[in-house]
Amino acid sequence: MKFGSDGRHLVYYPNFLLKSYVDNNALTVRRYFHTLLHCVFRHNFVRLDIDRRLWDIACDVAVESMIYGMSLPQLEAGRSNLLMRELWHFESELNIITAEKVYKLFRDDPPDEQQLSELEDIFSLDDHRLWYMPPNEKEQLGIGGNNNENSSDDDEQMLGDKQGSSTSEAPALCSEADWAVISRRIQVDMETVSKTQGDKADSMLQSLKALNREKYDYTSFLKKFAVMGEAMQVNDDEFDYIYYTYGLKLYNNMPLIEPLEYKDVKRIREFVIAIDTSGSVSGDLVQTFLNKTYNIMKQTESFFRKINVHIIQCDTEIQEHVMITSQEEFDNYIARMALHGFGGTDFRPVFLLVDKLLEQKKFTNLKGLIYFTDGYGDFPERKPPYETAFVFVEEDETYVPQVPPWAIKLVLMEDEI
Repeated sequence: MKFGSDGRHLVYYPNFLLKSYVDNNALTVRRYFHTLLHCVFRHNFVRLDIDRRLWDIACDVAVESMIYGMSLPQLEAGRSNLLMRELWHFESELNIITAEKVYKLFRDDPPDEQQLSELEDIFSLDDHRLWYMPPNEKEQLGIGGNNNENSSDDDEQMLGDKQGSSTSEAPALCSEADWAVISRRIQVDMETVSKTQGDKADSMLQSLKALNREKYDYTSFLKKFAVMGEAMQVNDDEFDYIYYTYGLKLYNNMPLIEPLEYKDVKRIREFVIAIDTSGSVSGDLVQTFLNKTYNIMKQTESFFRKINVHIIQCDTEIQEHVMITSQEEFDNYIARMALHGFGGTDFRPVFLLVDKLLEQKKFTNLKGLIYFTDGYGDFPERKPPYETAFVFVEEDETYVPQVPPWAIKLVLMEDEI
């Protein structure tokens, strides 16, 4: 292995590193920084189901994009015009280049073998095999010890070197959580520096913001809108197991006390789902959001058999209003749903309609309203008498939608719904 790191160990081939420094010292500095950025962005902590080759290239593209954006003289290593051309291509597709975005781009439109080889030649500066190597294999190779003098010829060949490599180990264990702390500190430092030195490292700062953006569990979020109701479930809090088991033993499977049949549990009974069907909202995302919401709600622990869910489609005016009272009706709606509208955006008609439904006693205990939108529209001036959440699905992690102070804001990426 000529040069690579798993976040804790830096493995390098000394002769290669020395020769590289003599030939092009800036390239050697860039190589170190390239590898360090992989760790800062936790590229080396990999999912088991990842396509390794696509992920490796995506990570190299992301860190080289950040290095190029910094325009630091000490990192200028005579990188080719091909790199700049490819970066321009990725920027035109993605705006902000992150490994996750490039990987998704590759999965959606896979490059052919020639394209992959060209990208590897242009962007690769280190070896990623340590990322995927189990601890026992690293131990067999001597990684983590004082040196690799005792490693076998087979081990060295496995690493791709004809001679042994050397290892440097971090003074403390650098886990994913450790690198997460480091990346957040770097983000804070860069945000402070950017106020005085401009946006020279803006690409890296935006990537750090995307990386460290708080992740949300939409399932848990939706359950916040649950209401108290009576459901068919054993009430363990009020059930005495001593008498119950004693009866089973004494009277041959005849319990002295039957378990209480009813228990108050939190489940969704009355709910409003508002869908922004303006021209700027993607129909595919609406469908995905509604399917996700439905799949969460139909779970037996989150859904009543008898429900009162209103689905409202609206652009600048109400386009469709459907009341659903059972899971069967929800199934039919999902199967046949069509979007209507595609004009401008105005949130107020939905709230006026819900207020009218409340006056007509269509709800007995409306817990909340979730509004799926892109955020560009007119909000009500007053807080409604029920909780309201605006859910945004954005491809640009730097986008920060504004909502009234009384509303809940939830920003999700496509892969979070």
